[in-house]
Amino acid sequence: MSTSPRRAATRVSVALASTLLTASTLSGCGLFGSPDLVIYNAQHKELLDELVPMFEEESGLDVELRNGKDLELANQIVEEGEDSPADVFLTENSPAMSIVDNAGLFGELADEATATIPEQYVPASRTWTGFLARSTVAMYNTESMTAADMPASILDFAKPEWQGRVAFSPTGADFQAIVSAVLELEGEEATRTWLEGLKANGVIVQNNLVVMQSVDSGEVDAGIAYHYYWYRDREENGTDSDSSALHFFGDQDPGAFLSISGAGILASSEHQEAAEEFVTWLTGTEAQRAMAESYALEYPLNPDASLNPDVKPFDELEPPQVDLSSLNGPQVTDLMTEAGLL
Repeated sequence: MSTSPRRAATRVSVALASTLLTASTLSGCGLFGSPDLVIYNAQHKELLDELVPMFEEESGLDVELRNGKDLELANQIVEEGEDSPADVFLTENSPAMSIVDNAGLFGELADEATATIPEQYVPASRTWTGFLARSTVAMYNTESMTAADMPASILDFAKPEWQGRVAFSPTGADFQAIVSAVLELEGEEATRTWLEGLKANGVIVQNNLVVMQSVDSGEVDAGIAYHYYWYRDREENGTDSDSSALHFFGDQDPGAFLSISGAGILASSEHQEAAEEFVTWLTGTEAQRAMAESYALEYPLNPDASLNPDVKPFDELEPPQVDLSSLNGPQVTDLMTEAGLL
């Protein structure tokens, strides 16, 4: 039996519509899999996996996350230049933001995106903004140490009396951000001396989780990390933290450094309006409270949001004042390589 031209055309139209709908459904990113927003994300994937669906539901936009590490993604953006598909860049630590900013690849943020964030966490250029913070701490074993045994400064860990007693993980962006703060606050020679002392006296481990485990097991007396590792473990089951405690450095010591997670919009973005909407949402009260209530246990920077009371309050921290835009990733890696830590 022959098919009429009209019926054949109808079948083609239905088949095409079905194909397009299937492509859209499978991609979750609109027709032909094209997202409304591409985020290069170096913050914790688990956290953004919680946040992005909230933003998508509220905004109606489709977001594609491309996850990686701070310096890896920063260098990728610089290599891609104006051809980068990224609209927004998120980091764990601010030195990676400076790499992209120094390459002139960020655009200036709208006032709305930074309105809720205290001025000290927004670079003067206003090309990116902080949105979360983590405090540097020293973990110590409570069976071999007391709070009174802990040094007044993180710089003291490089002294010979700490030989074999303090663990740290030099290969990650976390520790490298701390070194950036030491460099900014103490200068190149003091930083070089500190790194050489850590190389000679410290115990190098794979990551910050192993730092915590080494302290808790008594393999070392102390370890350098960020606050949230310990608090997360205590909240979950305490398996790796039940024989340890946290020492927060004070008096604006480099060991009280607050590492800032940053958010910036690429000047080359073809989705500027969507990118601005996302960053403004990220720094707004709803998202900041969601982050405060998440597993992350990092400090929200919007004053309208705060962590649960089991975590040391943000306003009780005594961090040093540092220029976020001056924290130098490349110089830090050079110094650490020279010291034999990388």
